[in-house]
Amino acid sequence: MTIKPPVQPTRIAMDVSPELQTTYANLARIAHSPADIVLEFAHLLPGLKKAKVSSRVVMTPVSAKLLLKALNDNLARYEAAFGEIMLPKSNSLADNLFKPFLSPDSGEKED
Repeated sequence: MTIKPPVQPTRIAMDVSPELQTTYANLARIAHSPADIVLEFAHLLPGLKKAKVSSRVVMTPVSAKLLLKALNDNLARYEAAFGEIMLPKSNSLADNLFKPFLSPDSGEKED
């Protein structure tokens, strides 16, 4: 019986164009069909009720699951280096994203 060495992931060189624009997103919407997972990334400004979608990524379910694994691995390494990422204490992320914006001079306090 021959023991095979573990398969090493193939490193893929990536060419990042200097013209590539970086987009900030503080909101994501995820949808799916039997064949695809669709990720839409948006930026919601304080006080507005409509977010501007800036990017849409469509991938296979297998690619999405691999992305989830890579995100979990990277977040674990991030927390090991910088400490636990604390999540908002409200019932849902939507509660935090869509509560009314309070300007600093409104005199009201956020929860």
